[in-house]
Amino acid sequence: MGYFGYLAYYNWSYLLYMLPFMILSLVVQGVMNSTFRKYGAIRNSRNLTGVQAAERVLMHTGVKGVRIERVSGNYSDHFDPRTNVIRLSDTVYNSNSIAAVGVACHEAGHAVQHAQNYLPNKIRSVILPAANLGSKLSWIFIVLGLITSTLQPLLYVGIILFSAAVLFTLATLPVEFNASSRALKCIKETGMLSENEYTGAKRTLQAAAMTYVASSATAVAQLLRLIFIANNRRN
Repeated sequence: MGYFGYLAYYNWSYLLYMLPFMILSLVVQGVMNSTFRKYGAIRNSRNLTGVQAAERVLMHTGVKGVRIERVSGNYSDHFDPRTNVIRLSDTVYNSNSIAAVGVACHEAGHAVQHAQNYLPNKIRSVILPAANLGSKLSWIFIVLGLITSTLQPLLYVGIILFSAAVLFTLATLPVEFNASSRALKCIKETGMLSENEYTGAKRTLQAAAMTYVASSATAVAQLLRLIFIANNRRN
């Protein structure tokens, strides 16, 4: 098969295998945005802000030495294990919404994981350097390997590099689900939210978790597609 013929096949195979997952990702993202808007507009009855909620999780679990900072942007909330800092976005830090409490407690859950040496979190950290390398370089090798049969070995190198990135997305799932589980447990045990508000926080975190599931499913599908293409070329 000539280069242009194979390029056409490559593009068609992309639509065939990846379109359903692209649609899934868009639907999940839409649900998450809708859920965040809904519960981000409802003030919690305790009038707790995101930063106060995160502080309560740390206090309840006995985790010390973690700073909480404000960071600009939306959906930019994260825990940085290198500096032991929880960074909460503008829409979470000083917000007293149900969604803000849920998100802040989730990020505090990551800080607790780090403090308690949660094994899946440590595994993900080990994979991270290879995943970063794979996400940056894999497609360079894959494209070069697709150009001509003489460079085909590079295609397999690219697939191996891409596999590291896929493995990282899979390793992220238990870490994210556990952080949400810790957050919801702490919310319930400390009475941060009423029963109805707790349900709203749970739905918010579930919607966010599904974006990781969709991302992992898309990455796995892409990897399987690349393996299928590589095998077809070899045959």
